Amino acid sequence: MNRDQTQTKSAAGRVATDPADKGIGRRSLLHGGLGVGGAALLGGLAGPASNQALASAAPKASFDPSLPEKFRDPEWNRDAFARLQGSLKFGEVKSGWYAGVVHGVVDGQMVKPLMGFEGFSKARLIDAGGGAYQKVLREVLFYTDLETGEVLETYRNPYTDETVPVVHIANDPFNMLVEKYRPKGPTYGGLNKPDEQRTPLLLPWRITRPNTVMLSADIHLHYPSALQPDKWPRESAGPMNRVSEMFRYVIRREELEDASIPSLNYSGSWTRITPWLPWMLMGQAPGHIFYLGSMGGYDDLSMASPTILAYAEKHFPKYFDAPAKWEEPSLSSLENYARTQKPAPVKP
Repeated sequence: MNRDQTQTKSAAGRVATDPADKGIGRRSLLHGGLGVGGAALLGGLAGPASNQALASAAPKASFDPSLPEKFRDPEWNRDAFARLQGSLKFGEVKSGWYAGVVHGVVDGQMVKPLMGFEGFSKARLIDAGGGAYQKVLREVLFYTDLETGEVLETYRNPYTDETVPVVHIANDPFNMLVEKYRPKGPTYGGLNKPDEQRTPLLLPWRITRPNTVMLSADIHLHYPSALQPDKWPRESAGPMNRVSEMFRYVIRREELEDASIPSLNYSGSWTRITPWLPWMLMGQAPGHIFYLGSMGGYDDLSMASPTILAYAEKHFPKYFDAPAKWEEPSLSSLENYARTQKPAPVKP
């Protein structure tokens, strides 16, 4: 991405990305995310992922005591989760992918499919010492036309009948620390205050078939919004953000239990509940956004559509590679929006 693309508008439409972003990288990806890292795109995708933090803010998931002994070892869980998030062959880049539909939810109305989404992430693990691994990630998510699959540059909001510029998601970086303890959760530049309690990492693995294991990883947050209504009257859904991301991983058991495999392929689903997208200019109207999609972590980007890859190659080439080191701040798409966009004029 060049300097022009870090501004509020580019030939590719608008994008929420870090204003300190400079230079052009090379090509590759993981899940986030969106926190998909995250949460991601959890912010992201944000977090898909987005992606990306593990259930630290959610109620503790039930653990099956009948699982094999290794599944009850926090260090084994740390390494297994790290192999999902990246590669224990440190420096190697892992690709993530996510795609689905963005829905609008308003009480008293049918849930409304609004637009598609598709994106990808690139992540690598760094040995942080002391038995901890840093995951560093970049991720993009593009909003698409439900019928054609083309990347949207403008969008006709069906709730307001207003055509608005689309702001895609580009999180750089979105980081997390993988340890033998449950993650503390993202801070979003100090807006969210994660729980400091250190609890051993025992993940809710579920063996569903002889060679299939499923994993659920959820995060639920409620924290002050970077888009306060007094400054962002048309973009802000209110003084607080309520954001949830739910990840479901499907993994081959023989690969999960083979510690010699440094990175685990997986398929699964990503769900995100978030306030109205700020660029929709819904203000404090009742309702929220609901993302529902598929996700996966692979050795390459073969799952991604040619349309998305071509768009990213042209406008976001830096996002085909993961960061080389841990850098701050690590923000979600909502916080990046506040840093890179300007409030829309209030209608008379």
